[in-house]
Amino acid sequence: MSTALIRSEARLLVPALMFIALVVAAVASLGTPLITSVATTFHVSLDSAQWTLTIALLSGAVATPVLGRLGAGPHRRATILATLAIVVVGSALTVLPLPFAWLLVGRAAQGVGLGLTALMMGVARDHLPEERSAATIALISVVSIIGAGVGYPLAALLAEFGGLRAAYGLGLLVTAIAFVTAWRSMPAAPEGRSAHVNVAGALVLAGGLLLVLFLAGERSLWSRHLAVAVTLAVAAVLLLCVWTVSELRTKTPLVDVRAVRHPAVAGANIAMFVGGIGMYLLLTLITRYAQTPHSAGYGFGLTTFVAGLVLIPFSVLGFVAGKLTPRVRERIDGPLLLAGSAAIVGGGFVLFATARSNLAELLAAMGVLGFGVGSFSAAMPGVILAVTPKSETSSAMSFNYIVRSVGYSLSSAIGGLVLAAGTGTGTGTGTGHLFPDDSAYTTAALVGIGAMAITTLTSLALARRRSSETNP
Repeated sequence: MSTALIRSEARLLVPALMFIALVVAAVASLGTPLITSVATTFHVSLDSAQWTLTIALLSGAVATPVLGRLGAGPHRRATILATLAIVVVGSALTVLPLPFAWLLVGRAAQGVGLGLTALMMGVARDHLPEERSAATIALISVVSIIGAGVGYPLAALLAEFGGLRAAYGLGLLVTAIAFVTAWRSMPAAPEGRSAHVNVAGALVLAGGLLLVLFLAGERSLWSRHLAVAVTLAVAAVLLLCVWTVSELRTKTPLVDVRAVRHPAVAGANIAMFVGGIGMYLLLTLITRYAQTPHSAGYGFGLTTFVAGLVLIPFSVLGFVAGKLTPRVRERIDGPLLLAGSAAIVGGGFVLFATARSNLAELLAAMGVLGFGVGSFSAAMPGVILAVTPKSETSSAMSFNYIVRSVGYSLSSAIGGLVLAAGTGTGTGTGTGHLFPDDSAYTTAALVGIGAMAITTLTSLALARRRSSETNP
């Protein structure tokens, strides 16, 4: 094959990988702006409607390690196409006039697509030149996060003018295009690869993750049925411990736990976990604050669609940071970039905690958050993949995604608990008891500052260790 042809295929492959990663992230986030519409359309409670978001995150977290292992083998192309086919079928179920239970099935099928992000990274690392693959992997990581900022306003706009089915119809359209794109562009895996899925290990991990994410999402369970919640928490810990032991003993692990124990990988995953808690917390705080009605004594009373537009600075500056980070990384080591990015997100928290009296200040905080998240996400794969064999790219990044998902879920629970603790202390116009007191947002921001401080220190420790290894 000529060099010109190889370069031509690479030019086509990069946008295909980016588009697929963006689509699966945006489609999974469709549940966020549509919760109220789902509740009114299907005549269910808001708590039940919330599951249209939660179930997508759950299925994504469970499917990711399995897809990561399959993506490390010879059938990666087939795995990608089969997964996208499931997402397309799920998208069709969300559009058809079926009962609420089928909507949840469709959303679960859409969530499976979240596991494709790590596979896109594996394809990039295998089929692109080294310098090109590093930049592409960084951008794939970024678009997998800023996809929410793309899908949120579009879904809200369609729901406002065309109804719920129109919003979900957007998901069906873009996932169908993503399937065709993958069919035309995804290359086969390099020869000599092998991957065996440890089915028993996958089931045990799925059980543990389901319990962890369920407990993080069901805050009312802890207040109303504490004994049940504690029992489930113990069961989750036991399942994850059993899974870890079995992964260490089996010859065909779902995740190479020994590789995960490498100081660089372990440190990066700790930073991702704690940092994920902080990043997602600020995103939800700003969005919720913007939609709070003036009658609460604060807030801007934005509609769902307009509140979605608040995410535009997040997406735009996140993408800019993702483009800049690979160049910066030529001069600054990956762990130091993680530390700097975490500090930037911390600055966004400080801005939100001290200045949120007008919408411009919220937009500024959202922009700072986007830039920090974009640079953090772009730097993360380089830190992990620097000590990971090519054949294990998908598996290693799949584990990082799981850590991120758990961090996001815990962030939602922590934010909800802090704001709930501040609800009922309002002294405003009579509706204050329906919303948290303004000071509760400041308290939540302080929690986020603490999370980002821990992330910064963890990343600096990782950088110091790498420096000592390089220059003994």
